[in-house]
Amino acid sequence: MSYELIKVKPVTARVGAEIDGVDLAKPMSDAVFKEVHRALMEHCVIFFRDQQLDHESHKAFGRRFGELAIHPAIPGPEGHPEILPIHADEKSTYIAGERWHSDVSCEAEPPLGSILYLHTLPEYGGDTLFSNMSAAYDALSDRMKEYLDGLTARHDGEQQYRGRYTDMVADDSAKVYPRADHPVVRTHPETGRKCLFVNPIFTMKINGLPRLESDKILSMLHEHCANPDFQVRFRWRPNSVAFWDNRAVQHLAIWDYYPNVRSGFRVTIKGDRPV
Repeated sequence: MSYELIKVKPVTARVGAEIDGVDLAKPMSDAVFKEVHRALMEHCVIFFRDQQLDHESHKAFGRRFGELAIHPAIPGPEGHPEILPIHADEKSTYIAGERWHSDVSCEAEPPLGSILYLHTLPEYGGDTLFSNMSAAYDALSDRMKEYLDGLTARHDGEQQYRGRYTDMVADDSAKVYPRADHPVVRTHPETGRKCLFVNPIFTMKINGLPRLESDKILSMLHEHCANPDFQVRFRWRPNSVAFWDNRAVQHLAIWDYYPNVRSGFRVTIKGDRPV
């Protein structure tokens, strides 16, 4: 099916497309929304250039796809709890997303997707990689697919979040960070495609296996998911937007621009329990 209202230019054959002909700061018609949604389902992550989003228009775009989530660890700007600040500069000691991950997979109902708007970029560096987890699953041997079918894994936010955001939250000692068990292989609720759903940030252990077996299998899957054959690399420019399907891709933010500034905001759309 062709697109009639937007222009869709694939970046690779497996994942990623750039979208033209949409001003995300303006209300989106139902017809345009359907085409943007279809592009997201077909390409897993979509990119927009030359956008000017304030917090309200950013949230309005996200709400076209569902209810917005509030991050379990990082507070938003005053009056905007659904907004997640993304900022790094010469004072930063870490950045969000330095390892491959699916956003907040430790939630019982992990996000449907995330929409990141960056207004300030370094002159060079700061790209984001996305890897297609359906392509990663498809590339496994039939024997491995059969073995993984029916397994679940524990995802836990404790090690990632506890004490990490003390510059934003004075004391998180009373917080209980989410943890949940999810299928190692999930079925995408809209496309029906099977996707690997383990990642090195949140996935602690495959349930029902001895620790050694679990560690070795997870290590193999993490290495497999990071195969460049499944990836697209997005080169940011100021006022660009990346919208990824959190059920279908993992992503990795590259911190190769220190001490320069990379700054913007993200909204996250609530999802459902993986099956």
